[in-house]
Amino acid sequence: MTQDAFIYDAIRTPRGKGKPGGGLYEVKPIDLVTNLLEEMKVRHDLDTSQVDDFICATGEPVNEQGQNIAKTALVYSSWDDAVSGAQLHRYCAGGLDAVNNIAMKIMSGMESMGVAGGVESMSRLGIGASGAAAGDAWVAMQSYGISQGLAADLMAGLDGFTREDVDRYACESQRRAAHARDNGYFDKSLVPVTDLNGVTVLDSDELIRPTDLAGLAELNPSFTLFNDFGHGDFLKFKYPQVEKVECIHTPGNSSGVVDGASLVLLGNRQAGEDQGLKPRARIRAMAVTGTEPTIMLAGPAPASEKALKLAGMGKEDIDLFELNEAFAAVVLRYQRLMGVDDDRINVNGGAIAMGHPIGATGAIVLGTLLDELERRDLTTGLVTLCAGGGIGIATIIERV
Repeated sequence: MTQDAFIYDAIRTPRGKGKPGGGLYEVKPIDLVTNLLEEMKVRHDLDTSQVDDFICATGEPVNEQGQNIAKTALVYSSWDDAVSGAQLHRYCAGGLDAVNNIAMKIMSGMESMGVAGGVESMSRLGIGASGAAAGDAWVAMQSYGISQGLAADLMAGLDGFTREDVDRYACESQRRAAHARDNGYFDKSLVPVTDLNGVTVLDSDELIRPTDLAGLAELNPSFTLFNDFGHGDFLKFKYPQVEKVECIHTPGNSSGVVDGASLVLLGNRQAGEDQGLKPRARIRAMAVTGTEPTIMLAGPAPASEKALKLAGMGKEDIDLFELNEAFAAVVLRYQRLMGVDDDRINVNGGAIAMGHPIGATGAIVLGTLLDELERRDLTTGLVTLCAGGGIGIATIIERV
């Protein structure tokens, strides 16, 4: 019963600064999602009664993002009541995991068409709004849990990356993102957010800014407090060889806090033909894995290796890589382990320049990758993310 799962479209909102006064601060999460649902329907004259399911990821599934925002958004929109919906949480990997789950349903033959994506209003809810099982002191002690930002600093130290290394990467991310924006590389997928009267609220990514190494060097490290508060001493139980963690990640070389949403339309070949849709790519393979949970950010490389093995491919078969820039050290480690050159990874910048709306990011970077493969007339791409607790996720796509 195995069949191909095709990507028919991938769209996203702009990313607004994730704080009061940011471009999307006054927009409710459900409106971010509904904007995209309505755009997807209109863009393809979609008969939504033929769509089986919608899986929407969030990093904080409470309050305005609580209960089942996927089904609530469908009911709130003009989509047919036949479409079901579910909310998903896999930390930063959620948006891509939503895509993978819909793809697996299609590949199994149990569904013919679905949508997947995510939403995060970090300005209205904030990181940690839903609490955490890992926040219990006893649980944290037993699992050697530390701040994720300090874990990035630990990773950089273990790998020998310096402050200049991570700042240099961040500077290039900003340069590439500005170049892509100014040349219209994001236009195909970017859907302006409008209010109930059709007035545009935000039509471009708000976080991209002119950056140079001198300016980045003036920024203070973001996670020194956690290091001094006791996390730095605590992690020595897991890494006794580390005498002291040097904090080198700052607001300038870490992913930005932003609001945003994403949506991907997938289906089998027959469902697409029935709706007059042309497939853009197919899902070639997908994988998730767990890694050491204290450092927690090392999952992309093993997840990528797992997906490549499932696809019967080698890294040399991948034209472009897209890795979420949670922290600069995450990308630098991945490049070293996977042997990926600068000109094949995050070629249009990433979350350091544009921000990381937790639940939405996985589907956003998938769409960014697909757009760039088409622009360059390339064939294969791999998208991957790290996530809290030591999770890695990867998906390989192939243009058709």
